[in-house]
Amino acid sequence: MDAIQTEKIYVAVGNDVQDGYKTLNWALKKWNSHPISIVILHLTHNSTKDYVHTPFGKLPARSVSEEKLQILRKDEQDKINKLLSKYIAFCGKVPAEILEVEKFDEPMQKRVIDLIFGLGITKLVMGFSFMKPSMKSKGAINGLFHVHEQKPSFCELFVICGGKQVFLRGKNDEKIMEDDQGVMVARMRDKITFKDWLDKWFKDKTNDSQDRIASLSSSNLESPVNRNQWEFYLQEIENYYQELLSSKPEEGSCVQENDDSQIGPIEPHVTEQNNYNMSTEEKIEILKNKLNEGQKNIQLKRKEAKDNIERHTKAEWAICLCNSRAEELESRIREEVSAREELKKESDAEKEQTEEMRTEVEERKRRLSSLTEVQSELSNRLQIWTLAKIRAETQLEKAVGERREMGREIEELRRQRDVLNRRIEFCKQKDAIGMAARLAETTFFAFREYTEEELRLATDNFSERLRLKSGGDWTNVYRGRFNHSTVAIKMLPSLSPQHFQSKVRLLGDIRQPHLVAMVGFCSEPKCIVLEYMRNGSLRDMLFSRRRNRTLRWHDRIRIATEVCSGLGFLNAAEPRPAIHCHLTPSKILLDRHLIAKITGFGLHECHDEHCNIESDLRAIGALLMHLLTGRNWAGLVEEVMTVAIDREALGGVLDEMAGQWPLDLARELAGLAMRCMSIKSEPNLELSIARVLEELNEIRRKGDEIVGRERRKTNINGGCINREGSSDVPSVFLCPILQEVMKNPHVAADGFSYELEAIEHWLQSGRDTSPVTNLRLKHTFLTPNHTLRSLIEDWQTNKST
Repeated sequence: MDAIQTEKIYVAVGNDVQDGYKTLNWALKKWNSHPISIVILHLTHNSTKDYVHTPFGKLPARSVSEEKLQILRKDEQDKINKLLSKYIAFCGKVPAEILEVEKFDEPMQKRVIDLIFGLGITKLVMGFSFMKPSMKSKGAINGLFHVHEQKPSFCELFVICGGKQVFLRGKNDEKIMEDDQGVMVARMRDKITFKDWLDKWFKDKTNDSQDRIASLSSSNLESPVNRNQWEFYLQEIENYYQELLSSKPEEGSCVQENDDSQIGPIEPHVTEQNNYNMSTEEKIEILKNKLNEGQKNIQLKRKEAKDNIERHTKAEWAICLCNSRAEELESRIREEVSAREELKKESDAEKEQTEEMRTEVEERKRRLSSLTEVQSELSNRLQIWTLAKIRAETQLEKAVGERREMGREIEELRRQRDVLNRRIEFCKQKDAIGMAARLAETTFFAFREYTEEELRLATDNFSERLRLKSGGDWTNVYRGRFNHSTVAIKMLPSLSPQHFQSKVRLLGDIRQPHLVAMVGFCSEPKCIVLEYMRNGSLRDMLFSRRRNRTLRWHDRIRIATEVCSGLGFLNAAEPRPAIHCHLTPSKILLDRHLIAKITGFGLHECHDEHCNIESDLRAIGALLMHLLTGRNWAGLVEEVMTVAIDREALGGVLDEMAGQWPLDLARELAGLAMRCMSIKSEPNLELSIARVLEELNEIRRKGDEIVGRERRKTNINGGCINREGSSDVPSVFLCPILQEVMKNPHVAADGFSYELEAIEHWLQSGRDTSPVTNLRLKHTFLTPNHTLRSLIEDWQTNKST
């Protein structure tokens, strides 16, 4: 199907906004049922290069400074652009474009005819105000008639005045504008210029000279034919004379000029009555008088025009002089203001300098007085120290001898102590390894069923003093003892027998270092026996302000890593993931070594659609913010989500009880927390528990490096461990690679414990052999040695006390 042809309608509008709106509105209504596009023709005068419009009227461009000229021209252009924008907006959905028509010295009607031929305009809608700004109202009507008469046949012209179409009709020497009802809007009669009249008069006089001579000789001057011809010429001269007397600039709309346009000639019967009473000589004399009077009026008008030009020139000169004077005054004012500001600055600087000198003099006086006092005090002390030095030298000589004897005794005792320490450490390590193996055999992968009597004996008949609290509230968990081991007994009276048995089987199958293990159960009363966590919940540890129960920042990073490890184990369960769905600081317990383990998993049914892996991710994010801020209130997540992660804002919310947080690590933790918490509003397929665990392990590694550097610096500066005193440290506590006390011992495939940072660097450097035996390692997996770490911490605590 062929595309519908869009017809271009050219609409010529002027600077009169209302007339332009009415003209555009007429065009849109005329072709509202046809596919059209509007081309708006707007007239621009090139005279603006020589003249500029100001509040005082139109002035020559040279009478205004270049800066002000640019501002005024920019204002004029802005007004035109706003006007054209209004025209474009008025067209609405109809496609519209602007075509600016530049007018030079040629007449406007000729410029329009050239445009019609040049652009091939077939339909032209012309508003009356388009012609009016460049000429008088009568000239505008003449211009419209000229365009109407000279336009090509292929162009349809529609003239709009006041929002209505008017039709142009010429009759003899009259030009009439009528609306669609036939009502006359304006009428104008062509004026006969004095030149035209003289040409006509002399032409008639030449052609009829012989007839006139014959007529005069035959005394036929008073014939009706000659009399009518003279009356006609007299009437023409009279009309021209009246036009000279009444000539002035005509302004206004086409409707207001109808009276002027309809002025007719003098009534013929008055002239005829006067002509019967005059002879031919009198009539010629009258004509000469009127011609002389007309010439005098012309001379007078010329003189007035010359005087106006002189006054205009003087006014321009006065304006230029005033502008130059004003610019000079403005320049002087600016210089004066600048000079005053400079003087003020210099005065303020001198005052400031004087005040500083006065303060400095007073400070020096105080220092001089204090120095005098110190000098007298030092003189007294010098005398006392001189006497003390003499006594000390005597005692030192005596003590040197005693020290020499004691040194020999100390060396012998150290040798004996080293032997005993090595034996003790070997036994301790052997016992710890055996205990860990027995605990794994009894605790992991095996659990037993207890009787009600055993439970009552273990809990002293469920005594309230053995009932545990969490956050100041009583729980349904009791502390008990079985075979000299402390356990936690959690009562589950609300579960049905079948449900209880399924929960027991589920918890019995779950084993992970960071999940609280079940060691037994009892069917009646329904309860499960869990391993006892000596340091309680993370909630009590975080939100308690007792200094003996605070967590340092590196311990908090480790706890976050351990919790994420346990939660990742649950989410990776087969055949379907196990969702905790209720992970809070109260569900995270800490053992005697502050190792974190998750509890409360598998005891709740998660039928809510929001209980999924994303809910556990959001819980990890909230836990990270709790560890960072140490705050526990409902609006924590909302507040943190609105805080920009920068050093200043983050430093204001960090928990001071955790010590001096490394801001870079804190910022990484906060960023990870915000990504986890925003997983619901901003889904991220790449974010998972495993990914979070990798990032936490990297953050933990950086934190361990910072702690290691600080401890090494402390050891170097404080001399806690040096070459002379290294014999006081048990050898099993020293890393075989670094020969320093280990902070985070890990067991490698060769069975030896190493500092995690050292053995990782050893393996990452491409080595696959044991640093101790130099044999090839079977694998590169590293296992945390919590037992050895606990022994090192106890040793350091006892040594510091």
